[in-house]
Amino acid sequence: MMMNGHKADQTVEAMNGAAGKEVIINRRRNEVVVQLLLRFVCLVASVVAFSFMVTAGQNSAVSIYGFQLDVSSKWSHSYAFEYLFGVSVAAAAYSLLQLLISGTRLLRKVPAVPSRSHAWLIFALDQVFAYAMLSAGSAAASVTNLNRTGIKHTPLPNFCKALYRFCDHIAVSIAFTFFSSLLLAASVIQDVIWLTNTKS
Repeated sequence: MMMNGHKADQTVEAMNGAAGKEVIINRRRNEVVVQLLLRFVCLVASVVAFSFMVTAGQNSAVSIYGFQLDVSSKWSHSYAFEYLFGVSVAAAAYSLLQLLISGTRLLRKVPAVPSRSHAWLIFALDQVFAYAMLSAGSAAASVTNLNRTGIKHTPLPNFCKALYRFCDHIAVSIAFTFFSSLLLAASVIQDVIWLTNTKS
């Protein structure tokens, strides 16, 4: 009887252990799905950001002291806009790469993050791109604000009244750039949670 009781205890422990492993596996799978969703949305947002930026351009005319002057504006005329375009393209490529890697590992049913060193690398890269997108959006926003308000004590007008299509494209690009930065920051938080819950 005692041997049978001992075997029963071992069976219960084995079942509990298997159930615990299954819970961990399901939790990891859910974390990977969330990460895939974040990567996909970030990819789309980054593509929208640089697409609207690269199509920003318009010719029009403004009035200064009663004189009509032809003006032309294009995204490539500003270093801040070029910086936003470059960073957005890089962020889109990075998001696509991480999306493909994580998706492939999920389909193969292997750990999406094979080691802590790999997790630390992703954590660092997510931070780099999050800050880069934030800085690019901020730099472009300052230039756009100058276009809308003009310069005090000068006759320079609100150029966005004449170049409204150009300014609208830039505004959409900046908005999606900040959104991408927010998504990357969310990925950083998930990286921290993964590193915290994983033993070294």
